[in-house]
Amino acid sequence: MIEETIQQQCKVESLQKHQEEIELLISVVDPAPFEGREFFLLIIERKSQYGKYLPLVYLSENLYKVTLNELSLQIPFEQGQTYNFYVTDFDEQQLVELNSSHGWMNATQPEENKYFMKRLEINIDMPEMSHLVNHQSMLLMTPYRTNKGNLSIKVKREMKIVRFKNINLTDNREILLSGYTGVLSAEKRYKVKRVQLLIKQIEEPLHEYRFPVSIRKEGLELEEQKHVSYPELYLYESKFSLDELEFSLKERFVYRFYFEFICETNGIEETLTTPALRLGDRSNKLKGLVQIHKKNDVPIRYEVYRTKKRQLLGIRINDYTMKTRAKYYLKSKWKKFKKKIGKINKVRNRLVTKTFQTTFQLASKLSVKKKTVVFESFNGKQFSCNPRGIYEYMKENHPEYTLIWSVKKGHEAPFQEKGIYYIKRLSLKWIFAMARAEYWVINSRLPLWVPKPEHTTYLQTWHGTPLKRLAMDMDEVHMPGTNTKKYKKNFTKEASNWDYLISPNAYSTEIFTRAFQFQKTMIESGYPRNDFLHNQNNEKTMRALKQKMKLPLDKKMILYAPTWRDDQFYKKGQYKFDLDLNLHEMRAALGDEYVIILRMHYLVAENFDLRPYEGFAYDFSHYEDIRDLYMISDLLITDYSSVFFDYANLKRPMLFYVPDIETYRDKLRGFYFDFEQEAPGPLVKETASVIEWIRETEQPTFTLPASFAPFYEKFCYLESGESSKRVVEVVFETIR
Repeated sequence: MIEETIQQQCKVESLQKHQEEIELLISVVDPAPFEGREFFLLIIERKSQYGKYLPLVYLSENLYKVTLNELSLQIPFEQGQTYNFYVTDFDEQQLVELNSSHGWMNATQPEENKYFMKRLEINIDMPEMSHLVNHQSMLLMTPYRTNKGNLSIKVKREMKIVRFKNINLTDNREILLSGYTGVLSAEKRYKVKRVQLLIKQIEEPLHEYRFPVSIRKEGLELEEQKHVSYPELYLYESKFSLDELEFSLKERFVYRFYFEFICETNGIEETLTTPALRLGDRSNKLKGLVQIHKKNDVPIRYEVYRTKKRQLLGIRINDYTMKTRAKYYLKSKWKKFKKKIGKINKVRNRLVTKTFQTTFQLASKLSVKKKTVVFESFNGKQFSCNPRGIYEYMKENHPEYTLIWSVKKGHEAPFQEKGIYYIKRLSLKWIFAMARAEYWVINSRLPLWVPKPEHTTYLQTWHGTPLKRLAMDMDEVHMPGTNTKKYKKNFTKEASNWDYLISPNAYSTEIFTRAFQFQKTMIESGYPRNDFLHNQNNEKTMRALKQKMKLPLDKKMILYAPTWRDDQFYKKGQYKFDLDLNLHEMRAALGDEYVIILRMHYLVAENFDLRPYEGFAYDFSHYEDIRDLYMISDLLITDYSSVFFDYANLKRPMLFYVPDIETYRDKLRGFYFDFEQEAPGPLVKETASVIEWIRETEQPTFTLPASFAPFYEKFCYLESGESSKRVVEVVFETIR
């Protein structure tokens, strides 16, 4: 490949802002092999993977020019977009194709050995100074230097910028920091009054320290851009002594760096805090910033370092006695050993996966099992959700079909109790059944190694109306075992196998189409799982269910069903959950009249000890189907879980307990609509407010909030008890 034989260097030599444009001067070292061919700037948006080519204007030997503005980027101009830049060349035929696609095209790299494509590097101070503002959409287009030294542009409403130029540790344990900083915002005009450095411990007891940061304008302007104004960017310096930080002789203390901006906007003072600061430059290995100092004859080791993966700047303090040194030496050796074992396990797992995949492919060559349907709910863990709704309808109305359930080992009980035919997920029998089945009905993603046979029709039912952002709409992914790029790639790969996708309403159809990049048949039918809520909503059903669950018949039922948090986990597929709702307080206030049923998300790994609340709190997290819990509950407490879209079908009271709404909304996921304004019930942050609201629902004058009716019309208008029938008529009765 040409790129391997000629290591061209494509670098931004100059980055200048001229009114509403950014001018780049780019050098392409040794372009001789490409004489007579044109160079182009390829701009690729990371999320959509679509790109645009802009011609580079030849200036002199090895030097080219290109101008960027808002029209250079993908339309619409949206929050969270990130653009990477490449220098490339291509032939006339590609130019014809490019012109016919109005400039934007799939940016998959062309054939090898034919084209040159190189990431554009940048080594210019303060590239953020050349940002542009879109006043109509109130968004920033901000250039920055990536950890690997490349040019990218981020589209955001607000950016808190901290870049390091120098980090030094003196002989007397003083840390000296300098660089540039500031707050850029397209929505508010912040006046930075002062800046302070926050040093915070990452584990209990969470000590915090604040140190002053001096900021100045002098020397900020670049020589070639002195005519441009940068009202909220500053050069900064800060220093503090490591001796001021708490430490212990028993354990290592670890700290992270943050900046706090005390700003004024519209006469109101506001404090803006950055996330944990990144070093932001992988070329700076930050080695050698270590001091050993004796305190009371005990050697103490101070180290300023950066984390390997995320490049976070940190401080480690621990005693440096022989015992501690031996401990950390052995610990590091153990980590290396585990890493080797991990590599061995990865090779073994790859071999097992490859064997499964090959067996699956061979099995799919056998004769097709006509009118055979394999059902699976939540990775084989439940007899529930939309697959169950479709299964029950087909069992009653279409006995000519063979219906099989895929069940994960350890989750067989409800299937055995009901006499439902099932096979163990990922067993050899499962592989042959899946490979030969004519239909799959599944509500979550299959393992990526499972190849869909051509003869199989894959009905993806999904499992909720979206409130929080999904798949390609997510700016960042905080889940274990993956990253943003890998997660989105794997998701769209799986979604490309779906032949049909169920949508509960027009709102979801629009989101599913975009977020899943789904291009086949959408069935806008309402959710089959909610047929039960319409067809069986009666006292007889509720009483039978309470007796089955051994719940008191003389008390009201509160259902608490929160969702999971992407960034709180034990490992991939197992998430932590902190039960912030005070059950002790609730039992004292409500225990004589109510019981509370806990239903955790299927990905949450916690097993709560409810023995202190016996007779009041019940954990039904592993119950087969949440629909029964909806039916028996007099009211619902949730947070950001999609359960409230389903529960709304019962037209009963709902409360949203959301003590972490700012973090969830702004950092983890983000919402598709104004949740705080449109939620069909009040939002509260304290247990006392939960109790107060429950008491309000007991009043004879209580009515559902004004927001409920428009919510129901928007999200539940298709739910009438016949969604399963609609789906089956499309997929099973008209396909052949």
